[in-house]
Amino acid sequence: MNKAWIYVVLTSLFELIWIYGFNTASEWWHWMLIISAILLDLHFLSKACEGLPTGTVYAIFAAAGTVGTALMDVYLFGGSLSIGKIAFMTLLVVGVIGLKLFDNPSTTEERGEVN
Repeated sequence: MNKAWIYVVLTSLFELIWIYGFNTASEWWHWMLIISAILLDLHFLSKACEGLPTGTVYAIFAAAGTVGTALMDVYLFGGSLSIGKIAFMTLLVVGVIGLKLFDNPSTTEERGEVN
C-alpha cells in the first residue's frame, strides 16, 4: 500500500474521531483533545495530498466523513436510517470509486501538467 493511501485512511479516521468528540465533549480538556485531533487530521490530509491528486484525496475524505458521520449518528447516537440516506451514501461511495477509476496520472504527465 502506498504511503499516501495510509494518510488518506488516517485523515478519514481522525475526522470521525473529532466529529464524535463534538457530540460527547463536556469538559475543557475534551476540547483540547478535539483540537489535537483536528490538527492531526489536517496534517494527515496535507500529507495525503503530497502523494495523490488533491481532488481524489478530498473526495475520499469528504465521503468517508459524510458516510461515517451518518452511520455514527445512527449507531451511536440513536439517529434513524432511511432508504434515502442509504441511497445517497451509496451515491457518494460510487462517486469516489469513479474518481479513482478515472484518475489517470500518466495522462496528465504526458501533457506536462503538474498535480
